[in-house]
Amino acid sequence: MAVFLWRNLFQTTKARMLQQRRASLYNGAHDYDEELIKKKLQQFAGGSINLSKEHSGIGILTLNNSRLMNAFTGTMMLELQERVTELENWKDGKGLIICGAGNTFCSGSDLNAVKAISNSQDGMNMCMFMQNTLTRLMRLPLISIALIQGKALGGGAELTTACDFRLMTPGSEIRFVHKHMGLVPGWGGAARLVRIIGSRAALQLLSRAHGVDPERALHLGLSEGTLSSSDETGSLEEARAWLSQYTEGPASVIQAVKKVVTAGRELPLEAALRTEKDVFGTVWGGPANLEALTRRQKHK
Repeated sequence: MAVFLWRNLFQTTKARMLQQRRASLYNGAHDYDEELIKKKLQQFAGGSINLSKEHSGIGILTLNNSRLMNAFTGTMMLELQERVTELENWKDGKGLIICGAGNTFCSGSDLNAVKAISNSQDGMNMCMFMQNTLTRLMRLPLISIALIQGKALGGGAELTTACDFRLMTPGSEIRFVHKHMGLVPGWGGAARLVRIIGSRAALQLLSRAHGVDPERALHLGLSEGTLSSSDETGSLEEARAWLSQYTEGPASVIQAVKKVVTAGRELPLEAALRTEKDVFGTVWGGPANLEALTRRQKHK
């Protein structure tokens, strides 16, 4: 009976939280037409967003458009949304590494697509589409790393802020170049940057539009550290090893940890406490909890 009640609570809570994570920031009341912007983005093809899911519970999400330093084409924006949906349904997932092909991260948006949808309404729809996608990415119940090799520029810099952690390689750079394009971040990067490094430092990075090297990023708290390898394969192996210290253990517990932290970051205190209670209910008396009690590991 107890097992049945636990499973019922687990499934109910999981379904409710998944629905909350997928909830759109924008709808018709905000003049947002998702189907319209999807049709427009579909016209600008090129590149891909590749996802591999490893037995260890680590996913590798790779931006692949090396001809344009992995800039986002329209179809890549659509594919990113599809990959996020896939990750939301990955019950065995624990961690995620986001990287770019060809030893560079991402140079932002493909300017050909940007020029073609330069009218105000299309621009706003693209902004809302990417904000929705990156917010869902940030809320994934996976511990995520942006592995920054080479350049992370503009929208690429914004993408790094949707991850829990950032690791840089020697010679890499994060640069919010929006001011030089007559813009401000539109994919949620400014709001997330303020929460990562504070308003004063965020204002400096956005208003000066200077590049941030690994040493400066570490000083600001924008990066967790600099890897020793600049090689694409070597740095990915280092990132895996770094992430593994946070993903050891059952997927259900790692995901629960991420959920309560996300709630604490985003919700008012009382709502965060209620969410923490709900998540606690999904692991209390669950397989990992019962196994730990059997081993009596708490005080070891």
